[in-house]
Amino acid sequence: MHYTTLGRTGLRVSVAGLGCGGFSRLGLGTGQSNEHAVGIIRNALDLGVNLIDTAAVYGTEDVVGAALRGVARDSVVVCTKASKPAGTETFSVDEVIRSLDASLRRLGLDYVDVFQLHAVPPAAYDHVREVIAPALLKQRERGKFRFLGITETAPNDPEQIMLNRAARDGPWDTAMLAFHLMDQVARKQVFPHTIANRIGTLMMFAVRGIFARPAQLGATMRDLAKAGEVPAWLAETDEPLSFLIHDAGASSLTDAAYRYVRHEPGVDVVLFGTGDAAHLRSNVASILKPPLPAADREKLRDLFSHLRGVGLEVPPARAR
Repeated sequence: MHYTTLGRTGLRVSVAGLGCGGFSRLGLGTGQSNEHAVGIIRNALDLGVNLIDTAAVYGTEDVVGAALRGVARDSVVVCTKASKPAGTETFSVDEVIRSLDASLRRLGLDYVDVFQLHAVPPAAYDHVREVIAPALLKQRERGKFRFLGITETAPNDPEQIMLNRAARDGPWDTAMLAFHLMDQVARKQVFPHTIANRIGTLMMFAVRGIFARPAQLGATMRDLAKAGEVPAWLAETDEPLSFLIHDAGASSLTDAAYRYVRHEPGVDVVLFGTGDAAHLRSNVASILKPPLPAADREKLRDLFSHLRGVGLEVPPARAR
């Protein structure tokens, strides 16, 4: 495993981080048992993954807590999140603190390393910064968490307006954001500010649905070509990104997707989700590989850097 420092937090974290949400939810999303999910987490720890990212809304905090029993607390970085209640316009102090306390109970921990406000839309940002963050910093003084983070609502903020502001403000130690082969907005909109202010970054959507489902990628490319957003030749094949797969390049599209994100300047941790042990090992192996060839990276920039909101589908809603 390779390790890096998560921005100004000083935390030494694995460059591959286990995401416990997404479509899989450690296998729970596809009908696997809690015991199976615990096994996935422990397999990740065995591979050297030491950053685990969950959330109240994911429904996986219990299994994360179970997997960490008997694990030295200082050997793992645990991140969780509070969301604004469904149907409400913004976050409330009382709801967020209740969410934090409930997360600690489910995880069986006295504190989490990073507590994040989840999926903050641009319209809610002023309230979050001016009201919620100060209240949470008081909870930090009580020892409930070590560092404060914020995550974007990527499908609803394709220009990353919220994080463009947050990355230049004071309260946030970490930021979680979308960045992938066909969604490169963060290169100009976010990373210059997170680098300048030493904000640790956690990448989501590196693969998610579009690069794991050939039919979805093909349909998306046809729609983009029809709209004049990409060259027509990308819509004329069932494997539009096959130019990335060659002896000196990637071994698969998933391999290309993880390597592309991992080596972008400004990226600290690439989150991946899985419910399968073999898939887990493959994901980690890709994240640990060298960068894609320079010519491939440049071609991806030329083809897709102007796109907005591609491949940012979210999993179906689930009860908290």
